[in-house]
Parts: sequence; structure tokens; C-alpha cells
Amino acid sequence: MENQGYGVLGKFKPYFAAIFLQVGLAGMDVLSKAALNQGMSNYTLVVYRHAIATVVMAPFAAILDKKVRPKMTLPIFIKIMVLSLLEPVIDQNLYYVGMKYTTATFASAMYNILPAITFLMAWILRLEKVNLRSIRSHGKVIGTLATVAGAMVMTLMKGPVLELFWTKAGINHQAAAKNGTDLHDVIKGGLMITVGCFSNACFIILQAVTLETYPAELSLTVWICLMGTLEGTIAALIMEKGNAAVWAIKWDTKLLTAAYSGIVCTGLGYYIQGVIMKDRGPVFVTAFSPLCMVIVAIMSSFILAEQMYLGRVIGAIIIIVGLYFVLWGKRKDYKSPPPLIQQQQIEAAKLDRANNENDSFDNQAITIDAFSRETSIRDEKLQEKSESIPV
Repeated sequence: MENQGYGVLGKFKPYFAAIFLQVGLAGMDVLSKAALNQGMSNYTLVVYRHAIATVVMAPFAAILDKKVRPKMTLPIFIKIMVLSLLEPVIDQNLYYVGMKYTTATFASAMYNILPAITFLMAWILRLEKVNLRSIRSHGKVIGTLATVAGAMVMTLMKGPVLELFWTKAGINHQAAAKNGTDLHDVIKGGLMITVGCFSNACFIILQAVTLETYPAELSLTVWICLMGTLEGTIAALIMEKGNAAVWAIKWDTKLLTAAYSGIVCTGLGYYIQGVIMKDRGPVFVTAFSPLCMVIVAIMSSFILAEQMYLGRVIGAIIIIVGLYFVLWGKRKDYKSPPPLIQQQQIEAAKLDRANNENDSFDNQAITIDAFSRETSIRDEKLQEKSESIPV
């Protein structure tokens, strides 16, 4: 009974981990928008974020991964360099800039196209199985198209402002003017976030590939954070050339944002993401993005007094429906382990079967040999006994 309960709990661990990851990302979106509104540079935020993550996660990686950490090779190091460029530098900076042009709710909602992009790339790279004769594969394809359509609706369709009862008393005209964005800014920010999604999808798939040859999630997280800090510093020095004031940080929202984003979303986020991918694959990791959007929308309306438009709600609903078509289509895939793990299990089963057959053959040979010896000894005794009988 205990084993059954443990099995059920283990079955839902990836879901709990993915939900925790999205809750953490939702808090980062709200804090990041507040810090960016106060004038914090997105380039320095990326650097501080990954520097804090490196310092916090390095001791755990040094102790916990000591026995499982493989030797660093040149191909693995090149992959880590590319990983550090894709997510920490390209994706996060484009995401923050896109958030400056729009809102935290819009940025998190646009990021819901990430599962669709990841699915398409995994399909192209044959990391995702698609059978066009299967109804579940049809669900994957339809869900992918619906997700992209919903993102376009959110970008191009604005509609009337939705007056929420908890924001009527708190929103003033200055906040409304600040949070209101015109169509040009929305399109510009949407394009930046979309490019960031492509970069993040490449990061997720490359991370899954790297973990096959470097199966130490904590150590890989620290390496990505360390190299992301160095590469992000170079990008910040180039983009913020001659503006030393952007590096100044005090005990305020900026420091809180850097610390929270570094520990929860970068350090723990990369690690949890890697653990989930080993069990469920890269597409599953990104399938819970709509939860982040819902949490951000609620928190932003309370904390940042952001306006909610009807067009964004409609687009968000389309995105959620499309994503869960994808999730439904992949449900059958979760009943069996990923191809790599399944292949390893089959090979291990074959090896055990061969060993058992060899042991059985040896036991049979020993039994036959023992029986032959007993027969020979008995025949000798009978012969001696017959010779000793007088005639």
C-alpha cells in the first residue's frame, strides 16, 4: 500500500514541479516590471541575476554532484557556451525590453507560444513523435496553430478596457497613462518577445540534448549561470557604454528583483527544468505557461494597476485552449518513458534475461554433472560389491 502511494506521488511530481516553476516565473514578471519602471537596465538585471544564481547554486553542485559529475570535454563546454548565449543573454534581454514596451501581463501571455515553438522544433529534430493518422497527433498540430493564432490576437487586437472591481478605486489617471501602450509599441514588444521565445525554445532543446552527455543538473545549472554572467557582462558593457550609473544598486526593488530572479527563476528554474526534461521531455516543460499568465494578470492588476483589455483576454483564452490540445495530444506519450530511457530499459532487460539464461544453463550443467558423478559412484560400488560376493 505504501509503495502504491509512493508511486502515485512520484507520478505527479513533474506536475507539481512545473506548477512551482510557473508560480516562481509569475513573481519574477511582476517584480521585473516594477524594477524596469524604476529605471533599472535590463542588461544589468540579467548580469546580477545570474551572478547571484551562480553564488547560491555552486556549493550545492560541488557537494551533491560530486559522484555523478562527468568530466568536462570541449564539445560539452561549447554546448554550455551556446546555452548561456541563448537564454541568459538573448532571451532574457529581449523579454525585458519587450516588457518595457508592453506590460507584464502581455509579456507573460505572449510567452505562451513557447510550447508551440518547442513542439515544432522538437518535431523537426525528431525529438517529438507525430503520426498524422492519429487523432492525438491532430490535437498536437491543431493546438500548435491555435496557440500561434491566440498570440497574434493578443498582439493586434486591443478592444475595450475591462473595468475590474478591485482596480477601480486604485487606478489613477497617471498610472493608466503609463500602463497604456499604443499599437506600435505592442507590435515592437511582441516581436521582441517572439524572438526571445525562439531563443528559449532552442535553449530548452539543447539543454535536453546536453543532459544526455552531462547528466548533472546542478553542475550544468552553475555552468550556464557562470557563463551567462560573463557573456551578459560583455553585452551590458557594449549596450550601456559610458553609462556607469546603471550598475548602481541599492536595498530596494531592484536588488529584490535580482535576488529573487536569480535564486528562484534562474538557479532553481534551470535545475527543475532539467529534472523534468529527463522524465517527460522538453515539450512538457513548457506546457504550463498559461498558469504563469493567469497569476501575472491577477498580481499585476493588484500591484502594478495594469489595464486589462478584452482582446488580450480573448487571445489568452485561445492560447490556453490550443496549449491543452497539445497537452491532450501528448497525454498518451506520458504513459511510456521517453525513447532514450525506454531503450536503456529494454537493453537492461535483455542483459538480465541473458544473464538468467546463462545462470540457468550453468545450473543445469552442474546438476547433470553431479547426477553423472553419483551414477558413476553407485555403479562402482555395485561392481565392487558384486566382485566381493563368492561364487
